[in-house]
Amino acid sequence: MKRTILVTVLVISVLLAAVSCKSTGGLVTDDTFNKIYAKYANRLILDGAQSYTVKSGDTLVNIARSLYNDGYYYPVIMLASKDVVLDPDKIQPGMTLTIPDLQKNLDNPGAKAAMKGVILDCAAIENDRGRAETAKGLRDHSNSL
Repeated sequence: MKRTILVTVLVISVLLAAVSCKSTGGLVTDDTFNKIYAKYANRLILDGAQSYTVKSGDTLVNIARSLYNDGYYYPVIMLASKDVVLDPDKIQPGMTLTIPDLQKNLDNPGAKAAMKGVILDCAAIENDRGRAETAKGLRDHSNSL
């Protein structure tokens, strides 16, 4: 009897986990980010870009907020720093990030389209990670560009 209950609970748990993953699009993997980089990386303008060395406690959102006055531009820094940052949740002190000139990229239609796209794709990732408020903010920001 105990074994039947244990098996039933196990089956229900597996089914609930499968439904949960399906509803959020599944796990975010390195391949998820590699696809984003492949789609947009060569469309940003890096002329006039600055460098920024990550300090302890930094997040890409805080860096974007500090340098662009808007944390929702963190995917642009992530994209420009594609050779350094794979997953924005995994930046480390000492990493040297590329900080594109925001205005140059906003003024260029191709670069602006890439920015809109990478921000929108990062919104989907944030949603998959259960960060609905951040995802909504990114979607709204992308739509405002």
